Parts: sequence; structure tokens; C-alpha cells
Amino acid sequence: MTKPFNVKIGINPISWMNDDLPSLGGETPLETALSEGAQIGYRGFELGNKFPKEPAALAAVLGKYNLDCVSGWYSGRLATGTLEDEIAAVGPHLRLLAENGAKVMVYGEVANAIQGRPDPLYKRPRFLNDQEWRQYADKLTAFARFTLSHGVRLSYHHHMGAYVETPADVDRLMALTGDEVGLLFDSGHITFAGGDPLAVLEKHIKRVSHVHCKDVRPAVVRMARNGNWSFLQAVINGAFTVPGDGAINFGGLLRLLYQHDYEGWLVVEAEQDPAVAPSYQYADMGYRHLATLVREIEASADLHQEAT
Repeated sequence: MTKPFNVKIGINPISWMNDDLPSLGGETPLETALSEGAQIGYRGFELGNKFPKEPAALAAVLGKYNLDCVSGWYSGRLATGTLEDEIAAVGPHLRLLAENGAKVMVYGEVANAIQGRPDPLYKRPRFLNDQEWRQYADKLTAFARFTLSHGVRLSYHHHMGAYVETPADVDRLMALTGDEVGLLFDSGHITFAGGDPLAVLEKHIKRVSHVHCKDVRPAVVRMARNGNWSFLQAVINGAFTVPGDGAINFGGLLRLLYQHDYEGWLVVEAEQDPAVAPSYQYADMGYRHLATLVREIEASADLHQEAT
């Protein structure tokens, strides 16, 4: 019997409206994103600022378009705060996700992060010694244990401009945290950070609990590095785009996920200026690229099965 590829393709509303940069699509109604996403074929959405914060209201909004709640970003501050404060803060968001069937929560560390500031990327925060790394990892593992007790696994989002940005940062975090902490593998961020996405995915695939499919435009990334741009400048100038429009080999990434029995979401999350990259056109492009690759992998598995 052929092994199925149990993935669903979802999208983040950032293709239509950017919460960090309201000038990029801030005027677009949520209903536009949901209706267009469903029309293209996406099966679910990650949450953004325009979604209802009450579980029943969220279910009603998504249900109107037969869409699932994929997950939602949580702005964590464990790098500087206490575990007790973080557990107290996450309650409403955790309930929103759990009651709408989401199995993972996107954890982004925002303490001292510069991703929303006009600072050049080299000014990102860093843990300065082994003790700081260990303390952070211990708090993160305990926090992940708490969210898992409510049926939602923490998926850690390595991110440009934050403490955990580079492949070496990801290596260290995964080595110091327990299995309760899942890894959100983001193809675009790890490439921007100087990594080989296929190598990083293969190294940590047993911890990958969620996947963001984001492509990059290498020429823009080089200019961002050489010109000491901020993260938001890089976004505005088009560092990121949807799968199939940049330089990342998504066929290789998806084959690796299939070979290692990944089950879950493939989320198109590609922030760029919708005035330059029209939302529907690019969301459609990203969906078609991933859906084609998924079909090719399943067909290839069928042929292999027949040959054996």
C-alpha cells in the first residue's frame, strides 16, 4: 500500500494584509482574504489581527468559507520574563486555538527583537553565554509542556531579527530544549539567515511540527545584508515571495517531509507589498506550486509501488 502524504495547504493572511506594516494591505477586509483563499483552494488560515478573538466567533467566520483554523502567532517574552507570567498571558490565545481545532501554536520570541523596528538586522539580540541559553531553553520547555497539556504543541518560529535566527541558533535551541518544543521550519527565514534550507530541515526533521513555505529573492536578500537594511525594509523591497517565485527548491523540501512521514500543514506565508505583488495572483501561484509538488510526490510513490 502506498504511503499517503498527509499534508494540507494553508495560508497566512499576511499575503493580503501585514499586521506589522499596515501600509501593506491594511485597508483590505478580512472577508476578502478568506473568500479569495477558499476560492483558490486553501483549506485553512493562520490567524492575524483582524480575526475574532472569541472562539465561537472565530469558528463562525472560518466556517462561512469552510476553512480550518491552522494556527496563530503568539508573541512570547520568555527571554526576559518569567514562566508564570507567560502562562498567565497565553490563556485566551491558547483557548482560541484549542477550541478551533488547531494542534500547534506559533511561538515567536519578541523580547528585544528588532523585526518591527527601523534597526539594521545585525543589531538583533543574542544570548551571551551558556547560562542565558540554558535558562531560556528550560523556560521554553516548561511553557511548551503547559500548552501541550491543553492539546496544542508549541512550534518555535526561528525569525530574522530575533534571538534565534541562524542555523547555529536553531541547532543550539533544539539541543537544549525537550521534545515538547516543536520546530516551525520556515524556509524563507532560514535562507535569509544564511542557511541551506534542505540541510537544516534534514537535521531537525524529527522536531518539525509546522512548516512555513516562504520563498526568497536572493538579489534582494544580498542588498538587505550589504545595505544594513531593517527587516521591514527587506520585506517592503521584496526579499520574500511565494513558493515557485524565488530560488528555494520546494520539491526537495517536500520530498524530505514525505520521506520522514511529516503530517500537518504546509502554510504559504510570504509577506510582500500587495501593490507590487497582487494578493490573489501570488496566493494562487504559491498554492498551485505546492499542490503540484504534492501531487507529483504522491504519483511518484504510486509508480514506485507498482514497480515493486
